[in-house]
Amino acid sequence: MNKINIACVIDDDEIYTFAVKRIIAHEKFAEKTLFFHNGKVALDFFIEYLNKADMLPDVILLDINMPVLDGWQFMDEFVKLKPHIDKKIVVYIVSSSIAEDDLDKARSIEAVSDFIVKPITVEKLHLILEQVNQSEV
Repeated sequence: MNKINIACVIDDDEIYTFAVKRIIAHEKFAEKTLFFHNGKVALDFFIEYLNKADMLPDVILLDINMPVLDGWQFMDEFVKLKPHIDKKIVVYIVSSSIAEDDLDKARSIEAVSDFIVKPITVEKLHLILEQVNQSEV
């Protein structure tokens, strides 16, 4: 199974990002992983590299509860940028929230592939990898 070229984790929880960084590296999930501590920093990156698809991630693992620009606000802006991005980017909401409202909201956003409840596991990374590889066929 092919690994992802570039993965992106947008999350402010340092302990979680430390753990997910280790899991991604151990499982050889991605060639490169970008980490952003809030949606604003990530959005600024996307705007800066909007016309450089090879610099943008193939997969985004997005938390919803963050300071500055939360995951929902990021998605509002990302959806506007998406038509201008010449690359398929798959978004997964990865949150500790188990609120039905959050799950419903994630399902209502076409650009969101799935909602994963933290912590992300090796099995969940493998499922993401399978889904991404299947969508490329």
